[in-house]
Amino acid sequence: MTSASGSIDINGAHLNHRQHRTLEALFSHPTPHNLHWAEVRHLFEAVGGVTEEHNGHIRISVGESAEMFDPNHGKDLTTEQVVDLRRMLKDSGFDPSAA
Repeated sequence: MTSASGSIDINGAHLNHRQHRTLEALFSHPTPHNLHWAEVRHLFEAVGGVTEEHNGHIRISVGESAEMFDPNHGKDLTTEQVVDLRRMLKDSGFDPSAA
């Protein structure tokens, strides 16, 4: 559902167009190979929490789930990271196909 401010409300979170597009990309099939960490980080800052650890790893939390990710100094996510993030989002009610 789109609010008056133009944000998209999913499971109580207000996502802007860019965040919503990233959410849809995470759930697209086949698994995308061009998702950038900056985009994913921006999405998770809106739906949960993001903390950068001293070792460069990123702790991402949403709902009851929290996991550590290693961005590998690259800008793109691996297939395994996409699958893990997709599971976290789905388990917390952020599945765009259910909206």
